[in-house]
Amino acid sequence: MTKLAIMGAMEEEITPLLKNFTNINKIDYANNTYYECKLGELDVVIAYSKIGKVFSTLTASTMIQKFGCDTLLFSGVAGGINPKLKIGDLIVANQLLQHDLDITAFGHPYGYVPGGEVFIKTNDKLKNVALEVAKENNIKLIEGTIATGDQFIADEKRKDFIKNTFNADALEMEGASVAVVCDALDVPFLILRAISDTADMDAGFNFDEFLETSAKNSADFLMKVINRIQ
Repeated sequence: MTKLAIMGAMEEEITPLLKNFTNINKIDYANNTYYECKLGELDVVIAYSKIGKVFSTLTASTMIQKFGCDTLLFSGVAGGINPKLKIGDLIVANQLLQHDLDITAFGHPYGYVPGGEVFIKTNDKLKNVALEVAKENNIKLIEGTIATGDQFIADEKRKDFIKNTFNADALEMEGASVAVVCDALDVPFLILRAISDTADMDAGFNFDEFLETSAKNSADFLMKVINRIQ
C-alpha cells in the first residue's frame, strides 16, 4: 500500500476520522474538498462525497485516478434490515449490489445490467483484517450483504422487497457504486457501516439523533483497522 483513500458520504462520517490526523492539506477539486494527511509513514487522502451513487462514484474515481490511492476504505452509516442488527452495530460488506437498478423489463434480474454483475465482492484480505480486529477487541461485527440505492428507504414493503430479493442485511446510498469503481480499477476496498436506523423503527424515529453516534462508531472501528493494515 502506498496511498490510502478513506471515504464517507457525509461530513458527519469523516469528521471523527479527521480528528486522528495532523498536518492536513486541503485540496479543492471537482466541487469537493480532499484532505491529504499522513498516519506514520502512510499517505492518506480523506473525503466525503456527498450523498448518492453519482457523487460517490465521482469521489472514489478522483481519489484513485487523480490522487493515486491504491486502497480504499469507506466508513459511514446504514439502515439495518437484518433483525440481528441494532442501532450502533457494525457491518462489513462481503458483497454489495444496487437495489434500484432495474431493467427487468428486458428479462434481466434486478440489480443487473449487461456487462456488469449483480453483486460486487469485497476484498477478502481487508475484510478478514476487520473481522480479526473485531474479534480481538470484543466488538460485534456482522459480515453481510449491503444494498445501495439513490433513495432513503422508509417504506416497509420496499425494505422487505430488497431483503427478500437480494438477501440483503443493510441499506445505504453509496457502497455499491464505490465497489463498482474499485472493482473496475482493480483497487482493493472495504465498506464498513454502523447501523443508524432499523427496519422496525416507528414513524416518530429521528434519523439525525443517531447519525453522529453511529458515524463515530464506524470511524473509531475503522481507525483500528487502519492501524492494523498500515
